Amino acid sequence: MSIETQLSLRQLRAFVAVYRLGKLTTAADRLSVTESAVSTMLRQMESTLNLRLFDRTSRSLVPTQAAQEIIATAERILGDVAWLGARTRDLGECRTGRVHVAVTATVGSVLMPGVVRRFREDFPGVQLVLDDCAPDQFLSRVSSEAVDFGIGTLEREEPLLASRLLLRDHLCLVCATDHPFARRRQVRWRELSAQPVIAVRPGLAYGIRRQMEAAAAEAGVTLNVVHEVNFLSSAFWMTASGLGVSMWASALASRMPYGNLTRCRLVGPRVPIDFSAVYKRDRSLSPAAEAFLGTVREEFAGMKLL
Repeated sequence: MSIETQLSLRQLRAFVAVYRLGKLTTAADRLSVTESAVSTMLRQMESTLNLRLFDRTSRSLVPTQAAQEIIATAERILGDVAWLGARTRDLGECRTGRVHVAVTATVGSVLMPGVVRRFREDFPGVQLVLDDCAPDQFLSRVSSEAVDFGIGTLEREEPLLASRLLLRDHLCLVCATDHPFARRRQVRWRELSAQPVIAVRPGLAYGIRRQMEAAAAEAGVTLNVVHEVNFLSSAFWMTASGLGVSMWASALASRMPYGNLTRCRLVGPRVPIDFSAVYKRDRSLSPAAEAFLGTVREEFAGMKLL
């Protein structure tokens, strides 16, 4: 049996304590064990190493040359173990760590400011990296494990990815305040047949375009899409300029940066939009990542949805 499998940390602690303090009694008090326990651990260590570590006198234990040769290594091992323990406690209690999150530019700029501010206040020792990417890069960031997880809307199920629901929302209609729909509490999909629509282009990771077209088809209408965009910011300024109406999750629309935009509920049918944490299947998240998701849920819970 090899030395590394026989030596224990308790034996190393007993050896260092006796070496530095010189007496079994004092070492036992320091370690909160009995003298016989310290003596036994020293004998076991000497047997394992096949070396005498102390010359025993009537008053004290005198370190041998062998003990002098290995004391620095023993203390370094114990120091490394102490560092490991402190580091793992800090990681487990989120006093340190790193969280790497993928978000689309839209989710990042609209939904994340309050989350990030709150997380930094609660966990100042954790480094937070937000990878704000284009919608068509979102899934690849997560599946390649370039990030710990992503926060967004999945357009379809992905076999390699798992998700946790963070916010259940619905599509709403966004229009300028001088639009006839602006005075309405809700609008039915069938009323959109004559309206110019600004929509995200197909194939992006928002999941919205497919759901828009499916809802319109269920209502028996075809949307008149006059402008296609990649980003929410483009849809907002186009809608604010009177170029058409647009449809977005009400959480995104609630934080529009334009004073002349408003939102109203879309019904017949209601279209759910889920915001989820998306991560690689069968991968666990770190304590810091779990803490960040907890902050996201708390922040999202306070949003005014339609």
